[in-house]
Amino acid sequence: MMGKVTLRNLAAHKIRLVLTAVAVILGVAFVAGTLIFTDSMNKQFDDLFSRIGTNVAVDVRAKKVVEGDDDGAAAQPVPATVLKTLQGIDGVKDPQGNVNGYAAVVGKDGKIVGTAQEGPPQIGTNWSTGGTYDLASGRAPQGPDEVVIDARTAEKGRLAVGDTTRVLTAGPPARMRIVGLVDAGNLMGATLTGFDTPTAQRLMLKPGYFSDIEMGSTGPSQNELRDRVAKALPQNLEAVTGEKLREESKSDIAAMMDFFRTFLLVFALISIFVGSFIIFNTFSMLVAQRTRELALLRAIGAARGQVTRAVIGEAVAVGVVGSTLGLAAGAGLASLLQTQMGDAGQGGLTFTATPVISSYAVGIVVTVVSAYFPARRAAKIPPVAAMRDDVALPQRSLRIRIALGSLLTLVGAGLIAVGLAGGGGNPVVPVGVGAFAVFIGVAMLAPVISVPVMKVLGAPFARLMGPPGRLARQNALRNPRRTAATAAALMIGLALITTVNVLGATMRASVDEQVDAQFGADYLVEVQGAGGITAEAAQRIRTTPGVASASPTYEGNAKIENKKAWYMSGDAAVIAKAARLKVTSGGTGIGDAGIMVDEDTAKARGWKVGAAVPVQFADGRTEQLRLAGVYAKSDLIGPRLISPQAHLRHTLKPTVTTVVVDASAPSAATKGALESSLKDYPNLKVSDQASLKADARKQVDGFVTFLTILLVMSVIIAAVGVVNTLALSVIERTREIGLLRAIGISRRQLRRMVRLESIMIAVFGAVLGMGIGVAFGAALQNALADKGLGVLAVPYGTLGIYLVVAAVIGVLAALWPAWRAGRMDVLKAISTE
Repeated sequence: MMGKVTLRNLAAHKIRLVLTAVAVILGVAFVAGTLIFTDSMNKQFDDLFSRIGTNVAVDVRAKKVVEGDDDGAAAQPVPATVLKTLQGIDGVKDPQGNVNGYAAVVGKDGKIVGTAQEGPPQIGTNWSTGGTYDLASGRAPQGPDEVVIDARTAEKGRLAVGDTTRVLTAGPPARMRIVGLVDAGNLMGATLTGFDTPTAQRLMLKPGYFSDIEMGSTGPSQNELRDRVAKALPQNLEAVTGEKLREESKSDIAAMMDFFRTFLLVFALISIFVGSFIIFNTFSMLVAQRTRELALLRAIGAARGQVTRAVIGEAVAVGVVGSTLGLAAGAGLASLLQTQMGDAGQGGLTFTATPVISSYAVGIVVTVVSAYFPARRAAKIPPVAAMRDDVALPQRSLRIRIALGSLLTLVGAGLIAVGLAGGGGNPVVPVGVGAFAVFIGVAMLAPVISVPVMKVLGAPFARLMGPPGRLARQNALRNPRRTAATAAALMIGLALITTVNVLGATMRASVDEQVDAQFGADYLVEVQGAGGITAEAAQRIRTTPGVASASPTYEGNAKIENKKAWYMSGDAAVIAKAARLKVTSGGTGIGDAGIMVDEDTAKARGWKVGAAVPVQFADGRTEQLRLAGVYAKSDLIGPRLISPQAHLRHTLKPTVTTVVVDASAPSAATKGALESSLKDYPNLKVSDQASLKADARKQVDGFVTFLTILLVMSVIIAAVGVVNTLALSVIERTREIGLLRAIGISRRQLRRMVRLESIMIAVFGAVLGMGIGVAFGAALQNALADKGLGVLAVPYGTLGIYLVVAAVIGVLAALWPAWRAGRMDVLKAISTE
């Protein structure tokens, strides 16, 4: 019988439950879309790597001294003489040297084809027949001025076989003729440029050296052949199986995709969390409106458990429908995400069981859990309630709610503080749990907070809008729990958006302060991408009219006291001036075997000026450097500055990453002259103080916009919740609305009353959320003050816009409920029980 009751209730309350299902659909769509998208990208990467090294049994390469050092400039090469040694080992088949590095092609429009900065790599290699890829047209390169490129790069750069183009590498730009196009398939946005071996060595490495040497097997297993090869290698080289080589390549991509999946799922869970408030609120209102109906069921013999199961059954049905539609919407979202990936997202969608199982699990579980407490409340309705006219659920005391909400808020704030203070372990866990506790705590306290806030927010409406304004305020105050639950959903989304915007404004202000305080050079010439500044480019910079001096800098990774240590290298006096470095002891005279460190590093290691610092460089050799000076912390320089001579002694092919330029008379003309001198190098950028600030702001704005877009989904779900609450509220107040119409209130006034109530609820949620967001942002800034966020900035203008947007959300959310209230038949409404 109760099953039939459940089905009839679903049929009778279709509109109400559809609005509830929307919250489930949107949340599940985010989860499903994320999982389908990452599964699809993983499949494409697997297909890409399955073609790499398929015939490689063993690969010979240099041992990595500094773990995590993937800088091609620092990686040590393999001498070509090793090829002869390998050819004499039993079981080795066709050993072949590879040359890998950075190479970018300039298209017909004068711009680099591909991503100049962080993104898919621009791969340069030596072309060999029988390798990973085949030629689609043309022939292999055979001289210093010939090159092959992948077909997709040719298409994007409007290039063809026979065209001459510029190719950028670690060496001078070279004009080369395209003699072939490579059938590389989907390179996921990467570009491929191939040279003959001598040219590749000259441009990207050094004549007589390879990046690695790969070989097949005439019979022995990969492990057996690896052991044979390893015995014949010098100490600084190692042999790895082809299987391990492929797994290493995949593991880096897998780690990146796992992070991306987790990152997106966090925002999906936020949307689900917001949706749970909507579901809870909807079922609470449905139970309240059906008190007499449920009491009648109890009166005719239904047990408490049966009533609970009936309400839970409705929740399960909503969860199933919402999950099904959410899964379909998630596929559309995944497709949209792929289109935003450009060339990296051209492989189509991949469907596995994981998104399906996860979607239904999330949708049904969240719906049932959110509806559980309203269902329990429904079961407690006494049968005698069916005989009363003033049927309503009793309002419980708020004391327990206040106590528990206060406790959760304090505990959450404490966890956030512990996480941000770096109390050990992964700070994301305490911060995430703390934020969750704060949101739950504030949501529990919201009914108490809503009463005074709603009185203040509603006062102007009551004064200016007459009866509709007064009625709207009274309606919002009538049920503080309902008002608070509706506003809490909007609070969460706007709290997180506000936090992101406060953090963004803080980052912009902090970067501006750092550039003003630490940037003392006239100009910087920087590489946009993985290449370097060539000697020819550096010479052009020096000879540009108006340039007084130009000093190159380098970067590298070493090992100090068995720990990875990133360092900058260059003329210490020039760098100290360019970074406005404050030297606290010693000086900048580091000579050809010296090092400078910041105060924190010196204190942590117990180093004093004159101390010997053992540094193991990427080539495996260790050198004792003399500590020449200690300086105050510098965000531009980092913790270590090593003499250029020491860096160059341990680097086969050094790469200049930045040139510090001082001008005799800094001006727009001088900057323009530098840009003109470097017009043949589209991968180089000239920056002054203003452009450094602008670039930093652009990056921060992109970061803030991206996160805000991801959080907008939770705000949309919250807006659906406002619609749901108002629609159910209108149904609940049908008789009241009929009486208001009977005593003379017009349809326009009635619609205005509903709109004003909606605006007050939305603005209350926004005010609560923005207050929490500012507090979160201030906490983050305080915790990260020593990491570069030294200035707290609150974007009041942006927050004002969000407040207006919240009011607009309130207006839009009220359109349908207000229209429905205005269309009610007066007599039917009055006669409604």
